[in-house]
Amino acid sequence: MCRWIAYSGTPVLLSQVLFQPEHSLIDQSLHSRMGVETTNGDGFGVGWYPKDTATAEPAILRDVGPAWNDRNLREVAHHTRSGLFFGHIRASTGTAVQQSNCHPFRSGRWLWMHNGMISEFRRIRRDLALSVDPVLYPDIEGFTDSEVMFFLALTFGLADDPPGAVARMAGLVETAAKTHGIPHPLQMTVAVTDGERVWAFRYSSAGRSRSLYVSTKVDALRALHPDVSFLRELSDETRLVVSEPLGDLPGAWNEVPEASYGVVQPGGSVLHRFRPEYAEGTESPGGGA
Repeated sequence: MCRWIAYSGTPVLLSQVLFQPEHSLIDQSLHSRMGVETTNGDGFGVGWYPKDTATAEPAILRDVGPAWNDRNLREVAHHTRSGLFFGHIRASTGTAVQQSNCHPFRSGRWLWMHNGMISEFRRIRRDLALSVDPVLYPDIEGFTDSEVMFFLALTFGLADDPPGAVARMAGLVETAAKTHGIPHPLQMTVAVTDGERVWAFRYSSAGRSRSLYVSTKVDALRALHPDVSFLRELSDETRLVVSEPLGDLPGAWNEVPEASYGVVQPGGSVLHRFRPEYAEGTESPGGGA
């Protein structure tokens, strides 16, 4: 499937995170250790908030080629500094390799990216699409399950209650799949941000979700590794959420628990249990974690 990274903290050049680590996202595009595929070459995307304007509409760069040899990505990453950005490398689950299908997806100030899939999406795509707010529907540009998931979350109140909106989206997917006899339909690790906070979700209907990790608090890492110079340049609130660790620094990475979500925000990060939320009068399809 895909690999992604969400960074929040001290403004840095994008290249410091996307290219420089031992097992950077760019390295993962060729040599993923934990993904379904070793190679993730069906396009890439980067979304970032301009420095000192965190709540402005984010910029995005997306293309259909592999990330490892894209000169424009390298040029932008070595000259752009941001304190909050997303990076995504894509391995298609069946939809076309085209720019509009590359992550992250944007709506206003929001960015969204996803690793996973809706099983047999073609069979329930229409059902799901009809639940998208008609005002939002014209903004859907591509054909992926990931983008439909984003617009469902927007429809269900992402701007006011991100965890609740994602829970309602997941509940609708499972309910729609049940009506078509599709077991265990949802597989997702999702990151979404409004430019100030990052929400990261790990959930699958079968209870066997794709890998997801969050970095250890910087002050704790400094105590563990006082000789690592780059840690002294980062604020205590700097955190990364990644599909797989960017290196082997002892104590640096912590697995996000199954069926949970975390919030990276000023003042500290928090972790919560995640469960889909089903429409009133609708029974849980079962099979979730």
